[in-house]
Amino acid sequence: MTHEALPTAPDLRSAWTALGGDPALPSRVGTVVRAGALPSPLPVRELARACVGAASLAAAELAAERGAPGPVPAVEVDDGAVATSFVSERHLRVGGRAPVAFAPLSRWWRTADGWLRTHANYPHHRTRLLTALGLPADTADEDAVERVAQVLARSSAPGAEETVYAAGGLAVALRTPAAWAAHPQGAAVAGLPLVERAVLPGRPDGSRPLPPPDGVPLLPAAGVRVLDLTRVIAGPVATRTLALLGADVLRIDSPELPELPDQYVDTGFGKRSTALDLASPSGRRTFDALVERADVVVTGYRPGCLDRFGVDPAALAARRPGLVVARLSAWGPSGPWARRRGFDSLVQAACGIAVTTGSPERPGALPAQALDHGSGHLLAAGVLRALTLRQRDGAGRSVGVCLARTAAWLTGIDTGADAVAGAGAVATTDPGPSRTVGAPYRPQTPGGTDRWLTERDGPHGRLRYALPPVRFAGGPTDWATPPGPWGTDPARWRGDPA
Repeated sequence: MTHEALPTAPDLRSAWTALGGDPALPSRVGTVVRAGALPSPLPVRELARACVGAASLAAAELAAERGAPGPVPAVEVDDGAVATSFVSERHLRVGGRAPVAFAPLSRWWRTADGWLRTHANYPHHRTRLLTALGLPADTADEDAVERVAQVLARSSAPGAEETVYAAGGLAVALRTPAAWAAHPQGAAVAGLPLVERAVLPGRPDGSRPLPPPDGVPLLPAAGVRVLDLTRVIAGPVATRTLALLGADVLRIDSPELPELPDQYVDTGFGKRSTALDLASPSGRRTFDALVERADVVVTGYRPGCLDRFGVDPAALAARRPGLVVARLSAWGPSGPWARRRGFDSLVQAACGIAVTTGSPERPGALPAQALDHGSGHLLAAGVLRALTLRQRDGAGRSVGVCLARTAAWLTGIDTGADAVAGAGAVATTDPGPSRTVGAPYRPQTPGGTDRWLTERDGPHGRLRYALPPVRFAGGPTDWATPPGPWGTDPARWRGDPA
């Protein structure tokens, strides 16, 4: 097997190569370039453009594969739409109210030998962080910030990282790019393909070919049934994209782990949501019945976390031939951190992004949670390409993406990992198709208007939200439905009898 390194700067052609796509198809993509979009010392705009372009092209390709008239529809990627979508959580307004952002204990802390980044947005993660540091779990926020700061100021960052993780919390020491490259997990991530792809074992399923899409707009994923077992941002962005394209997306959460309300609203467009306890016999029976008629299962939990419920790719493929299984994680499927929890901000801290965008003395950040949004769009593209290939041969497939590997692509830390799992495809440094220069991108200002934002009413009240950046000729420009209440939909496929 040969190993070809991806080009340093992310671009559509290298993303499309990683997805195993026809190298001629990126010529169908045009770009509207807008100065000032996602400014950063790192090529964040290029990464965002490539990930959204790949998802858009994969959607257009599936539409053509299913029999839409004419060639693969033309795709346009507008930097303004992409930049607005990549900070959709900041643009969201619920009844005029701005969303709740990071919790007080989700932040950088000065330690005795550097910096530590913690994540404690969820109550159970907050409790574990305080407990790991020897503090009462019921400490009020204003006191907790001061007391955590005092404890960590006397601690080493690597030591606190291990202590907090051992207690089930989330904390990552600030590392330089070189330190991450030398770390065992950094080495494991660098050896991964950008998008993992494999054909699942089992007989091809010829019983459920997708019919040609009809109507306006063109919905290439119409009739596709998606079980969404993801949380936070990256996974829900992937399934939000599939919902835009017509899929029946049913999000499944444990009733014991409700999602953060504003985060759920931002990524809940076009989906339905049900609460299901997979550990209970009745919940497991319901889930198994859903799997038997699903086309896609998307998971966003730590590798191995759901295996006891039969949600690993091999077990799913055995039960549902032709199934597409998509997996997203923070740190990847192998290495010493593979089973650790992780979030975009923690990956930025670990892999050197926070140093590159700031300094060892004052950590910085990307202009968006670009690892989350980029990985989500890459995963959606992987699912769409797997559905296209299933149309041809009936075989099930698995696709995998991790935030840390997307970060390696952004930072240029590629050590020869093959662009495509199991194939020696040669990536290209071609800058891509023709581009048109558009007007500068102007970020949304409070009370202003923006062409990439819209408003609608729904169960949560009046919503202002970012429009989807995934666009192709004849395709949808908005989701069919606003988000409904969390966990209240029936655990069945749309159209099934009660």
